[in-house]
Amino acid sequence: MCTGKCARCIGGALIPLAIISILCNIILFFPDGKTKYVTEEKDGYGPRITQEVKYMGGLVGGGILVLIPAIHIHSTGTMGLFANRCGMFLSIALAAVGVIGALYSLTVAVLGIVNGPTCRGLILWGTPFKDSYLNNRNLWSLCREPSNVVEFNLGLFSILLGASILELLLCGFQMVNGLFGCLFGTCLRKGVL
Repeated sequence: MCTGKCARCIGGALIPLAIISILCNIILFFPDGKTKYVTEEKDGYGPRITQEVKYMGGLVGGGILVLIPAIHIHSTGTMGLFANRCGMFLSIALAAVGVIGALYSLTVAVLGIVNGPTCRGLILWGTPFKDSYLNNRNLWSLCREPSNVVEFNLGLFSILLGASILELLLCGFQMVNGLFGCLFGTCLRKGVL
């Protein structure tokens, strides 16, 4: 396969993954679909959202740090300004930025899954699942508020985890593809896309 066409496919796959990461991170700020958990509470304890959501791994890491390289990578596969060896060289550096962003998103997603959500137990707010809550679904009922926050966090952090793994693989592959494109050209000719 031509390195230019391969770059277009990789960029085209990275763009929706970055958008999914951004959306998942934004949704994580609103457990139970309510804004009250993000705003300051009167008791002075601050926002009632999971700490890993505040790290914005999906918004910054898997989102912006992947979306910008994805747009460039996609443009190296189409006729135009970046469809040349110089554009492919630049795509290597930008794919490396994408790898860093995907690794950040992956790390935050894993921590979000392992640590569990912030919720209100019988009386106090906290993170009651610092151990193995994934193996014991009966423990999930310890979270009284927000409702279904364990499933909510697990679902969205799992989507972030999957998206960041795919982003990591695609950006890594683009670094190799960009090297070949830099050495041998994009093999794009006018009229052949």
